[in-house]
Amino acid sequence: MSATPTILYTITDEAPALATHSLLPIVQAFSKHAGIAVETRDISLAGRILAQFPEITGAPDHLAELGALTLKPEANIIKLPNISASIPQLKAAIAELQAKGHKIPDFPENPATDAEKEIRARYAKVLGSAVNPVLREGNSDRRAPKAVKDYAKAHPHKMGAWSADSKTRVASMDGKGDFFSNEKSVTVAEPTDVRIELVAADGTITVLKESTPLKAGEIIDATFMSQAALAAFLSEQMAAAKAGGVLFSLHMKATMMKVSDPIIFGHAVKVFFKDLIEKHAALLDSLAVDFKNGFGDLVAKIQSLPADQKAAIEADIQAIYQNRPALAMVNSDKGITNLHVPSDVIVDASMPAMIREGGRMWNAQGKPQNTLAVIPDSSYAGVYQAVIDFCKQHGALDPQTMGSVPNVGLMAQAAEEYGSHNKTFEIPATGTVRVVASDNHVLLTHDVQAGDIWRACQTKDAPVRDWVKLAVNRARASNTPAVFWLDKIRPRDAQLSSKVETYRKVHDTSGLDLLILPPAEACKFSLER
Repeated sequence: MSATPTILYTITDEAPALATHSLLPIVQAFSKHAGIAVETRDISLAGRILAQFPEITGAPDHLAELGALTLKPEANIIKLPNISASIPQLKAAIAELQAKGHKIPDFPENPATDAEKEIRARYAKVLGSAVNPVLREGNSDRRAPKAVKDYAKAHPHKMGAWSADSKTRVASMDGKGDFFSNEKSVTVAEPTDVRIELVAADGTITVLKESTPLKAGEIIDATFMSQAALAAFLSEQMAAAKAGGVLFSLHMKATMMKVSDPIIFGHAVKVFFKDLIEKHAALLDSLAVDFKNGFGDLVAKIQSLPADQKAAIEADIQAIYQNRPALAMVNSDKGITNLHVPSDVIVDASMPAMIREGGRMWNAQGKPQNTLAVIPDSSYAGVYQAVIDFCKQHGALDPQTMGSVPNVGLMAQAAEEYGSHNKTFEIPATGTVRVVASDNHVLLTHDVQAGDIWRACQTKDAPVRDWVKLAVNRARASNTPAVFWLDKIRPRDAQLSSKVETYRKVHDTSGLDLLILPPAEACKFSLER
């Protein structure tokens, strides 16, 4: 960058592209009069793919450049929405780039050679939420500008009507074998470096991750989701949706939670299509169908089969659709269901859309219908149930009169789940997972079964201090209460709550209303205001 003050404007996957082509000239025009330069950097999915193979494409790694820049005080980046790609999206982007003449390799679904494994590892760097953890060196402070809010009130979007007897509800595992129920957490007093290992029943030790440095005052937490409990839960909810005459819909975050959530998504597909998968097991294995990529992976791979085999499978699929609960649809006209592609239904977009539609999603006939919204882990599922309960009691929210809630997010330095990707594992064998400090002191343990999903998260002390400071500042600037969404029953939240209580004392909080509430209660508190 030059000595001239510079704003870096990111080229991303924002749709429609017209949005960026409209906004960028406006930013450039205003900045020019202030003596500020505006440069662009390409962190789109396509750009990030090309950057993984510089020896072939010559493409620069703009994401790495921006990541280094965030560590400097002069950083000024306008970051537009970007794709957190699932494997199906990644493969489609690779094919599109190859069609444009780029000689990049295919995505190896089942890498066998060292070369294929190295290619797979490169592509893994652009999967899921690959951008935000790099750029979010700081915490977030988000709010709706007054001009935007005023426009929304003057031009309200459509809202579906809510009925007090709506059958729509949220289903989660409610602390029975999920991440919420199995969490353990500890704050380390001194710097250390932990390893994560699996001790099998016969005493064999497999190191899952050799090194994870921790700073003094850092929180480390770990948990797991039981595969057996998940499968039983999914089966129960599918039966409940069928009995209740509502759509079955699964709401995950398979983009950001790029290791754990595709596995959970795959289990849902396997439970729903259990009879089909068992009947055609050998054939599906020969096709290398990977249900972590959704039911669409099966649909795509049977296209190469002889006509009679393909027709037989398609007939069995239709039979399952008749016997199972109706599925929420992503595209009713094309027959694309909620279970086709993991990245098609992202919980923090799909649930608000469902609530805006009066608690309904689209069925196979293209009509809105009440739904059973399945969010397996219960950590935050109650937030959406709280909104549903409120709307059933009071009716739909009114965009012309409703307020907005500024959000201060704890995400700096890959805090909490933002940094869990490289510490998430599908357990290969029954045993005990241990988090062991450099002095061989065992910090955390979990007894696990083969197929369970285990993960660990870190939250450094400095981001928590900053989070509290930002919350206090935002509460004073907006003259509203500040609510820390923390459930003291949850081990990590208990650690965070203790820090919040300590660090709020270093600020002037006179006249401020600062609360700590579990997420569902916090959501209800905001709705009632």
